[in-house]
This record gives sequence, C-alpha cells and structure tokens, in this order.
Amino acid sequence: MKYGNVCLESFGYTLPDEVITSSEIEHQLAPLYQRLRLPEGRLELMTGIAARRFYPKNTKPSEISISSGQRAIEAAGIDKSEIGALVHGSVCRDFLEPATACRVHHELGLRKDCVIYDVSNACLGILSGMLQVANMIELGQIRAGLVVGTEVGRPLVENTIETLNNDPKLNRKNIKLAVASLTIGSASCAILLCDKEMSQTQNRITGAAVRAHTQHHDLCHSIAGENETGVGSPLMQTDSEKMMTEGIETGGATFEDFLKATDWTRQSIQRSVSHQVGLTHRKLILERIGLSPDNDYPTVQWLGNTGSAALPVSMAIAAQHGFFSSGDNIAMLGIGSGINSVMIGVNWQKALVKGSDNLSKEITDKS
Repeated sequence: MKYGNVCLESFGYTLPDEVITSSEIEHQLAPLYQRLRLPEGRLELMTGIAARRFYPKNTKPSEISISSGQRAIEAAGIDKSEIGALVHGSVCRDFLEPATACRVHHELGLRKDCVIYDVSNACLGILSGMLQVANMIELGQIRAGLVVGTEVGRPLVENTIETLNNDPKLNRKNIKLAVASLTIGSASCAILLCDKEMSQTQNRITGAAVRAHTQHHDLCHSIAGENETGVGSPLMQTDSEKMMTEGIETGGATFEDFLKATDWTRQSIQRSVSHQVGLTHRKLILERIGLSPDNDYPTVQWLGNTGSAALPVSMAIAAQHGFFSSGDNIAMLGIGSGINSVMIGVNWQKALVKGSDNLSKEITDKS
C-alpha cells in the first residue's frame, strides 16, 4: 500500500494516574508465590516491565477515548466539521452494542454524516483503523478522520490475580499461560489524519504493509469467564514463548514487504516505534529486522502492554519529547495476536501532541 496524500496530523493521549508496580502485583500474588515457592522479582525479570497504570474501577473505554479524541483535535487546531470518519480501535469497548464509537462521536460533537464504527484486531486495532481512514483520505472520500482507542487493563489483571491465587491445580509450568495477562496496563491514544492540502505538519504517510499468519491464531485468546466487551471479568491464555517466536517471524516477513511499500532501506529509517509487549520481544524483533534499538522508543517498562494503544501512545510520547527530527523516516512496527502484523511508514516533519500532564521526567526519558 502506497500513499501520496495522507498526513499524520496530531496525537492526543490520556494516561491513568494510578501506577501499579510489578512488585505490588507479586505482593497480591503472595498465596501463589508461597505455595509454589516462586522468587520475588520474577515478573519484572521475565518481562522487563517495572510498572503499569490503571484507570479507576468501572471506567468505560469511551470516557477516556472522548478525552484523547478531543486532545488530538485541539492539538491539530482543525475544525470538527472537517472530520469525516471516526474509528474506535481498541480491544476494550463499552458494550457488545452499540459501537463504542457512537458515544465518542456524540460527545465530540462530530458531524452527522461522519462514518463511524469499531474495529477489533487485538493490538493492531488502532493501526488497522489508521489504514482504513488513510484509504478514505487517499480516495478523496473525506478530508480528515480520527482513530482512537482506550484499553482498560485493570479487570484482566485483577481477575487473573484472583484466579491464580484460588486455583490449587496450578503449578510452575502451567502458570506461564497467565504471565502475559499480568503485564497488561491501561492507556488511550487518538490519531488525527488529514489530507496534505490541509495539513500543518506534512507528516506524510508514505506506505504500509500487512501480513496475516493466521495458522497461529490459537496462541493467545480469551478463555471462559470473559464477556464479549472485554471489560467484565476477562481471562486470557497465552503461549508467550511460542507467540514471541512466531510473532517475530511474522514481523520479519512483514518488514520486507514494508520496505518495498515505502521504497525505504534499513539505512534510510532514522526512527522506529515497535510493538510494546516486553523488553525481550523488543530486542529480538529489532535484531530480526536489522534496526538499532537506539533509534526505537520503548515505554513498555513503565506502561506495560497496553494493547492497541501501546504503539500509538509510545509514538505520541516520543514525539512530545523531541525524539523525532524533521525529515526522519519513522517505522511503526505493529504485531498482534492472530498472528497479524501492520507496519506504517511516516516521513516526519513536526509534532502536534496534546497529552496527559502526569508524566515524570524520570520515566519518560529514553533509556
């Protein structure tokens, strides 16, 4: 997929105030740790995740998506009447129906003939929504569109902790299927795209590649106990080792297609933002595709895995903190369970970002 008329105009993001460390989660898992004689520090050692954040209990995704969407619109300084599409792309949503996009559309006061819907594609929902909006802009159907999503991780983590502590059949081997669920955090991000003629930034989307290795669809999935909205009492089962291995291979294959779609080489990519599930995964995928970790912006160590919001919010924070320079080619390297991959190339010029003011310098400095 190649693009000539689409710009990534602005970001808006909203992070929770409440920070939960991996040490605190292990403290809550004391019954399990004592029974299986597990060493403290195991969770951070295995994942590289020191902390994650949670919104207050019973928070609906739409509540936070409205805030992130408004911030993206304000950052761009665009008239709302120009927005012809709204896609809500997170795993979590308010209800099975209607689409979460409906409430977000209403509260943002977008026009009546706006195309709106939800997209579900695991960690790739927001990136998939970007492609759909970019296609509409490229075809001349709309001039601007908003993609937003909010992942509410608290229910999954808290229900996983309760399940692990109360299942006497668990042993050191089978608890591995639950480790990925303990890495989950919460975050929200909105991305506003527009055509180049109205863009103030000229952050041009140059191309994109997608790949579906769906023979691995069963490596990460919900299990009994999850309702269909993703916000009730969810449980997940993940073969983390196999998922990482096959995900890296999927990403490697997608990257070759991505280079062709963007007409870039590895040497012409100045910056990247990779999938945020763990530091080991980040290291291995960058090695596999031949990009330097020094040019990549990680947030997983202090935000955890925030699903579809992970890559977009990392890119927003990176932009806000001056990680990108004018003229940089940026690779957005998305991988999600399924296994699917979406990679998008952006030629960067200028940052328009409005986000939470609850970030400390210590955790946002690039390590």
